[in-house]
Amino acid sequence: MTTPAPLLSAKSLTKDYQSLRALDAVDFDLRAGEVHVLFGENGAGKSTLISILAGAARPTSGSIKMKDKEISLASVHDARQLGISAVFQEFSLIPQMTVEENLFLGAEHTRHYLLDKGSMHREALELLGDLGFELRPNQRVDRLTRAQQQMVEIAKAFRDELTVLILDEPTASLTEHETELLFTLIRELTARGVGIVYITHRIAEIRQIGTRITILRDGRYVAALPVEDADDDTLVRLMTGREVGKIFPEIVRGPAVEDVLILDHVTTVQGQVLDVSMSVRKGEIVGLAGLMGSGKSEIMQAAFGALPIAHGRVIYRGEDVTGQSPAKAIRRGFLYLPADRKGDGLMMMRPARENISLSALDDAAFRSGIFMDRSAEKRRAAELARQLNLSPNQPEHIIEHFSGGNQQKVMLARSLTRNFELIVFDEPTVGVDVGTRAVIYQFIAELTEAGKTVVIVSSELPEILHMSTRAYVFHRGRVQAELSRDELSEESVLAHFFERNAA
Repeated sequence: MTTPAPLLSAKSLTKDYQSLRALDAVDFDLRAGEVHVLFGENGAGKSTLISILAGAARPTSGSIKMKDKEISLASVHDARQLGISAVFQEFSLIPQMTVEENLFLGAEHTRHYLLDKGSMHREALELLGDLGFELRPNQRVDRLTRAQQQMVEIAKAFRDELTVLILDEPTASLTEHETELLFTLIRELTARGVGIVYITHRIAEIRQIGTRITILRDGRYVAALPVEDADDDTLVRLMTGREVGKIFPEIVRGPAVEDVLILDHVTTVQGQVLDVSMSVRKGEIVGLAGLMGSGKSEIMQAAFGALPIAHGRVIYRGEDVTGQSPAKAIRRGFLYLPADRKGDGLMMMRPARENISLSALDDAAFRSGIFMDRSAEKRRAAELARQLNLSPNQPEHIIEHFSGGNQQKVMLARSLTRNFELIVFDEPTVGVDVGTRAVIYQFIAELTEAGKTVVIVSSELPEILHMSTRAYVFHRGRVQAELSRDELSEESVLAHFFERNAA
């Protein structure tokens, strides 16, 4: 018997962006009914490959076949016509429009040359119901959480009849329950013969749903192997080209006595945080854990001045700073680095240099009298880029052109531009590979060993367990528990993720 042709295959795909070769003669194939995982470091070429397969980018050279017939994908619309849909890590939603308007954007139903809103509403209800997503079609997208926006993106991909589904880090913003819903959908699709291309940095997810893995490095194909043949060490070695030791560093922890930050019965205006009291001491790494929307991010945003406070006090280094602006917090030595680096943390159309220096524009080291000292800014940005191994090491490049992990490094560099006493890292490793995670964890360890104080807000339980001196667990805007270093375990943290049982 002859082996059936792959559902989708690519031969010698190459993509150049001016002087940068993002993809170099890569071969790839996808079989019907499999989950083919793309694995590699940030900047390995994964996103470039799926952009070409989804019609969002044109290759410089190479060919694509579908069921052994060569195809040309000039646009995402062309790909959709062939049953190829993609859910990218960067959302393509219009914030001011509703869920149903986004679902049918570019494919609106009409009747007698007018929009058939009733038909779209009914179909949106049916689609969301089939997927198990608790969303209302008439909700505006800018009023949804990031996890809910991720669900809308996934639902868009299911609007058409699917042959190939491409998923780029789809669980990065989802809760455990929402992730399991997605995995159930994936299993149903593969049972129907749909081929799925899946990008993730989470090795546990590969074990759960993967069939085969293709590893890319520096834009080149490295290897393809069945999931059952890929142990963790092999994957990391193929991905990085080197042996990677322990991901989490050993941290030299001194005594933590002096309070740097005290939150006294804080409640935010919109109720995301309810009567929270907690403290952060000098030299600590305090972890904040909890499900999406639990209030763990919002409490630090309120302390930083990014969310208005209705009741309670914020005490920073002995001073009542309740209601301070983020600009004043930064001048006082308090920096908050947000989870959504593209939406909140970076100026995507500006150079890496400007993004690095953003929190120190008024600092004497960056000024010459009343003017910016551009030479000093360039020197310092170049130093920090080298220190954090920015790749490519070109601080004048627009930040949008860097991989997600290198964009994260630019945000980290910001914490070294002035003398910050307290630094909050909100989801510091979301969407970054194993090698970059190790760099970020080592960076945080070195900050604390230098006497800085750190708060890590994270949905990644291993980060909380391995990096924290103490941890607070949040649920529905309140602190469920405070756990000391000796009390930190997977069981103790997870036990407080949900409502406490009545006594």
